[in-house]
Amino acid sequence: MSPDRSPQRQLQRRRQRLLQAVLEIGDLRPGSLATRYRRCGKPNCHCAQPGDRGHGPSFSLTRRVGGKTVTKIIPPGPAVERTRAQIAEYRRLRSLVKELVEVSEQICQAQMDASSARTGQKKGSKKRWRRRSGKKSGP
Repeated sequence: MSPDRSPQRQLQRRRQRLLQAVLEIGDLRPGSLATRYRRCGKPNCHCAQPGDRGHGPSFSLTRRVGGKTVTKIIPPGPAVERTRAQIAEYRRLRSLVKELVEVSEQICQAQMDASSARTGQKKGSKKRWRRRSGKKSGP
């Protein structure tokens, strides 16, 4: 197998493509966008009629900051579409970073395997890491 076609080279090229994709990420923001309709409570208003959706829509961006939920009102119009695009970019970034970490782990493992093969050492077990539960045992 030529050095250019080795699995390690392919992984490195894939990592470079992922890094380039991260550089191309646009404006982003975390959270979710909710669309709401409300009822004003006036008995003669159209929103009081059965089957009417109510006043709106109004839009709010909700996300967690420091363990608390923070909500920001997004004005109707172009800001809503811009916010949707920013949320999509944030999700794309998270996906790219997750894939980047996976590829990096594969590269690290391939380097370790290649190093072990050169020194004649046995490969370790293929046992996967498991996340431990957060519970502590004992009193």
